[in-house]
Amino acid sequence: MANANLNSRLMSIFRAALCTLACALISTGVWAQDTSSTTILKGPSTYETTVRSGTVVYVSGNELLVRLPDGTAEHFVVSPSQTFTVDGKQMMIADLKPGTHLTQTITTKTTPKTIVTARTIEGKVWHVNAPSTVILTLPDGTNKQYNVPKDQVFKINGQKDTVFQLRKGMNVSATVLTEEPIIEASTHRSVTGVAPKPHPQAQVPDSVDALLVESSQQPAQPTQTAAAEPAPTTLPKTGSEWPLVGLLGLGSLGAGMLTRRIRLGWK
Repeated sequence: MANANLNSRLMSIFRAALCTLACALISTGVWAQDTSSTTILKGPSTYETTVRSGTVVYVSGNELLVRLPDGTAEHFVVSPSQTFTVDGKQMMIADLKPGTHLTQTITTKTTPKTIVTARTIEGKVWHVNAPSTVILTLPDGTNKQYNVPKDQVFKINGQKDTVFQLRKGMNVSATVLTEEPIIEASTHRSVTGVAPKPHPQAQVPDSVDALLVESSQQPAQPTQTAAAEPAPTTLPKTGSEWPLVGLLGLGSLGAGMLTRRIRLGWK
């Protein structure tokens, strides 16, 4: 509503200035023939911001594959001059690493405009076909037919008249205003990002000597040895005493038989 009021006030001022100019041309006898001038009226601008984010999956040349928060992947073809602000540093697409989180901010500026064209026609009436057309004789002597817009006003000797008051031989001036509303939009894009955090990795010694020194500094691991069993205090019992008794008995029997034979021999 504010835009309409602003445009209406501007158009009123513009029309008043044109009418004053037309009257001045007629009063001084200056023939402008058929001229046009254009003025652009601007309304207040509006801004719309859109934010998108995703994680870099793959980079090749000027092609970029980004995984969006919903899990889908989107392919982009990036201009070689496109820059990315990652961790406060300006980078090109070749500097991006997989895992980098990107945030794109798109700001669209929209400005309503009205192109106002003022066409001033001056000449001498040669023929009138009210209310649609009129033929004027221009200063160079040529005749030209014009279509008369609805409610068009003509200046005749400083007076405002319609096409129905025109008569052959009258010097007239008419200013035709045409308005063309347009929307001018401009877009600004900026991309910021956060580089992926590096994963911790084991340090690799620079040389074999460093590896040996590192190994010697490590505490020796205790080795487990089998504990020695204590010596037995008594010999193991390998057999019973009955075989010894049997052996002694056998010896006594043999001795007795030998004694008996000796005695028999003596008799």
